[in-house]
Amino acid sequence: MLQGSYVALVTPFKNGGIDYSALEALLEFHIGAGTHGILLLGTTAETAALASDEKEALLLFALQRINKRVPVMIGTGTNNFNQTLAATKRAKELGADHALVITPYYIKPTQAGMHEYFKALAAKVDVPIVVYNVPGRTGVNLTAATMVKLARECPNIVGVKEASGNIAQATEIIRDAPESFSLMSGEDALNLPLLAIGAKGCISVTANVAPKLMSEHMASCLAGDFAAAAKQHRHLQKLNGAMFIETNPIPAKEALHMMGLIELEFRLPICPLQDTNRETLRGVLRDYNLI
Repeated sequence: MLQGSYVALVTPFKNGGIDYSALEALLEFHIGAGTHGILLLGTTAETAALASDEKEALLLFALQRINKRVPVMIGTGTNNFNQTLAATKRAKELGADHALVITPYYIKPTQAGMHEYFKALAAKVDVPIVVYNVPGRTGVNLTAATMVKLARECPNIVGVKEASGNIAQATEIIRDAPESFSLMSGEDALNLPLLAIGAKGCISVTANVAPKLMSEHMASCLAGDFAAAAKQHRHLQKLNGAMFIETNPIPAKEALHMMGLIELEFRLPICPLQDTNRETLRGVLRDYNLI
């Protein structure tokens, strides 16, 4: 079952290209710290700024280095059905354990349209699909009723990364979806509340900088030790907030640079933190003994 702490991994850049040395170091950092799974080509990876050949090269490199030591999820969703289908099939060919497919952005489809979109995709691929619901970025919310309908009708739609911020909606999904279906928290600030009502884990930005803390937190939740989990959640609150002081992945990459793990490089329109926010972030990282 899909569960635990999955890191939504950043893409390190250097001199305009992907920094493969830093990428390899990040993968080892996460595996060594107990991260349960790795998401490649998610939102945090600046995937929209990567060319097709860069995506392919990154996946080949990362999958070879990971070498099945932890499960791998690959972001394959776009707002073009045929492109999403091709990317999802390729994820399967490369050996991905799951494909993360975002709701079609910008188009603002109806619930019926999204139901047909995901149902048609699921019928044409045999890789386990995790739906990504993030209305703050896409402009459209996949309702609980639509998600549950897809989970019941399509055996290979096995989970959702739920980032609507709507706990009532998440509760309905957990209550009504098949028992084997995994709701994964897509907002670090809500990890504990969602795990407490039956979510199976998180796909985390904060895990980029604190993988051990996040994997331990998820382990406590999954073991049902919510006294320990609550204490961990409270401890992580300030760091979770700092990761979103500006648009993700800006703070995560700035933090990793301060930690000496990556160069500080983005692709426009993503840009460095404002100076005041950088100093705030630096202070938070010092509080957590990360720098």
